[in-house]
Amino acid sequence: MTLPAAPDILRLGTRTFEPHDLVLMAIINRTPDSFYDNGSTYDLEPALVRLAEAVHDGADIVDVGGVRAGHGPDVGVEEELRRTADFVVEARSRFPDLVISVDTWRSEVADELCRLGADLVNDTWSGHDPELAAVAAQHGAGLVCSHTGGIGPRTDPHRAAYDDVVADVVATVTSLADRAVSAGVRRDGILIDPTHDFGKNTRQSLELTRRLDELVATGWPVLVALSNKDFVGETLDLDKDHRLPGTLAATAVSAWQGARVFRAHNVAETRQTLDMVASMLGTRPPAVARRGLA
Repeated sequence: MTLPAAPDILRLGTRTFEPHDLVLMAIINRTPDSFYDNGSTYDLEPALVRLAEAVHDGADIVDVGGVRAGHGPDVGVEEELRRTADFVVEARSRFPDLVISVDTWRSEVADELCRLGADLVNDTWSGHDPELAAVAAQHGAGLVCSHTGGIGPRTDPHRAAYDDVVADVVATVTSLADRAVSAGVRRDGILIDPTHDFGKNTRQSLELTRRLDELVATGWPVLVALSNKDFVGETLDLDKDHRLPGTLAATAVSAWQGARVFRAHNVAETRQTLDMVASMLGTRPPAVARRGLA
């Protein structure tokens, strides 16, 4: 059965995002071993300071995660909740209209965090827990549908091979989106994510970026998580502390092709990049326009 087309409007929490809005999702890692910041927001107070900075710098969504995406010590449900629940409560209290996203593949974690105020479940592990969509539906939360090429949580790709990586991504994420609708998730709360690096090598992630318009053409709002990832580092042969220019280049290309939501560590720089693209697209006026008018 062919389901109706995805809506142009994206509704998350109290916010409504129009098709031309370029939506910024700030990353808050509540882990002691995060690849990017080495645990700088593991404790609650530094995490709340980062939250306030992100909102000030233009974040529309904040995405909190309690488990490192890559290899590391095992983190159970109880520990994942200990790392994230207090942040969700405080974020909801301090910023009532901020969209709060939770980066988890576990339905038990999503259930509790949505009960505490989360608006979006960011499932970066491609429906590994089949109950996750039902939990999002129960709470009226949105859901991110992703692609990992069949590998499980916290697993690095090994000799990832596809006849056509973009076709594989499109088939997987649209199938997950349709399944989420069948489980009761609101159509206007679903996003699809090609999930750069997850189950992919650098050339495959570059091809996904180059052909992102094919995901946009599905009609589902596209989220991209490009920030300081390995495909940027390998492309430019740079460590994680020097990947910002490459990240912003990939961000601009993705925005120009129609991506809607951008998950980022560097909020202020990403906001400026997205605003510049929006102005070039003609959907945002210049902040000032004095040149040649005096």
